[in-house]
Amino acid sequence: MKFGPWQKRSIPLAWLLLSRQPLRLLVALAGISFAGILMFMQLGFRDGLFDASVTVHRLFDADLVLMSPRSMSSISMSGFPRRRLVQAMAHEDVVGTTPVNWNFLLWRNPETLTTRSILALGFEPSAPLFQDPELEVKAQALTNPGRVLFDELSRNEFGPIPKWFKEGRIVETELAGKRVRVAGLVRLGPSFGADGNLLTSRETFLDLLPSTPPGSIEIGLIRLRPGSDPEKIINSLRASLPSDVKVFTRQGFIDFEKNYWRTSTSIGFIFSLGAAMGFVVGCVIVYQILYSDVSDHLPEYATLLAMGYRLKTLLGVVAREGIFLALMGYVPAYLVGQALYALVRSSTKLPVVMDPSRAMLVFVLILFMCMSSALLAMRRLVDADPAEIF
Repeated sequence: MKFGPWQKRSIPLAWLLLSRQPLRLLVALAGISFAGILMFMQLGFRDGLFDASVTVHRLFDADLVLMSPRSMSSISMSGFPRRRLVQAMAHEDVVGTTPVNWNFLLWRNPETLTTRSILALGFEPSAPLFQDPELEVKAQALTNPGRVLFDELSRNEFGPIPKWFKEGRIVETELAGKRVRVAGLVRLGPSFGADGNLLTSRETFLDLLPSTPPGSIEIGLIRLRPGSDPEKIINSLRASLPSDVKVFTRQGFIDFEKNYWRTSTSIGFIFSLGAAMGFVVGCVIVYQILYSDVSDHLPEYATLLAMGYRLKTLLGVVAREGIFLALMGYVPAYLVGQALYALVRSSTKLPVVMDPSRAMLVFVLILFMCMSSALLAMRRLVDADPAEIF
């Protein structure tokens, strides 16, 4: 006797058990998706804020960075003597330096006349500052006193500066109580510590902040000869320079800033705890769904055991239910997470994006959440004794 191909196919028992009660399935998927969205948002905010804290740091055209050991972060910078850069130029592998002043000044919104703190960077217009090649041309306008380049990605609270400038209007306002004119626009982006940025010459910076000693800077950028060993040069500079400066690679400078927000503030703990709570909530929801499913079908499972099915086979059914729930719950969580990230970026201009590693991490967490819940629910199935059921 020949059997048709349908008789050789295995019955998708796990899927049939899940889809038998559509409402329960939808509730389970909603719970898993909510937990996934919560994890996406908490981890996204955490990583986004860490990345936002180094928005400007990433743009510097430098191989090494000098900074005062008294500086704690971008919101608490201390000065050091500019002559340390002159001393660094004595190294044979150093080909260029840029002194940078860094401080927060009060910017007056020219439309509403309200004031708000903005990050101001002062540098020599003829010296490289950022990797953006267009900045060299725009920086020439800063040779005139009282001129600034405004970051068009700054928050709207600073006023419609980009719109007015692009319309050809003369944009003037007060910065630190003194009159300045916007001579151009740059694209830097707000950071966790600064809602907006502007660039100006050191001459204008010192005029705006006369309390700053002329020979003092907050950051020193150092460019090295191509092919040189940064770590070797760092060791050499640390040995030759006084202890009133610290030497970092550009990545070390970035890591220094991130580490401040990660260890010296509660940001990392708060958002990591939020993600953990989302994981726990998801575990509870999935466990309740799978436990109820196993309990409702306990007589059927016991019957199958009595018919000769192995317990390992039935446990595999529950495990597959967990896998199905993880896959179906992750997709809407990912899509909603993408939409919420876009909303956060448009509303706050913070760099909250769907990083592939974060997407994989959340998927692994959801899969682990569903499989661990299935494992706990399996304990009920192990107790399915046909003699007690019937």
